[in-house]
Amino acid sequence: MTGCRLLLVEDDPNLGTLLDESLRQQGYSVRLEKDGLRGRDAVKEEFFDLCLIDVMLPVMDGFTLAGEIRRSGISTPIIFLTARSLREDRIEGFKLGADDYITKPFSMEELILRIRAVLRRSGKGGRDAEMKSIRIGAYLFDPLERTLAIGKETRRLTGKEAELLHLLALHMNETLSRPVTLEKIWGEDNFFSSRSMDVFISKLRKYLGADGSVRISNVHGKGFRLTAPEADD
Repeated sequence: MTGCRLLLVEDDPNLGTLLDESLRQQGYSVRLEKDGLRGRDAVKEEFFDLCLIDVMLPVMDGFTLAGEIRRSGISTPIIFLTARSLREDRIEGFKLGADDYITKPFSMEELILRIRAVLRRSGKGGRDAEMKSIRIGAYLFDPLERTLAIGKETRRLTGKEAELLHLLALHMNETLSRPVTLEKIWGEDNFFSSRSMDVFISKLRKYLGADGSVRISNVHGKGFRLTAPEADD
């Protein structure tokens, strides 16, 4: 569980409910408001670790809401949700102090990764920010030291290897989409970065080969999945 408190301001009742439920399943505490004015009141009433704000809101639009939040001296990270992909809108959002901007329609996986990235940068990322060692089957992975240990053997990973394994480990036993992984680790999704990622995946498979219960499998048309036995508490 992340323990982070999120404010979600979204006027579409179906999308708002879906996002609310999905974020709660990820361990976040969520307050859902349906217009910008109520969103502003919510920020005045309680502390949030992050705000998810739709741009096109009734009563008070998302840009105006973000502007009021920043003028009041509140530095809570903001991610804008919008159906518009105009460059001018993105620039306006960042000028107002937004930390990220995601265009609808988007997958929950992409949204969760962006939330975690913003929280990590702000130092409020729960398990991501702590960068604790992660048990992967018989292996112990330390993302800070970039080491992968099994028994008395310890392997030092390169930066990219450690980033990729960390992302896979944070989504243990889940499917991690190929485009999201490329964008997050390589910063771009093209033929060359895709081929590079395949090479790194092959290396990680080899590094994890001493424990037969650990696998990195291809999920056709989607991405990759790191599977390993659940660690004992």
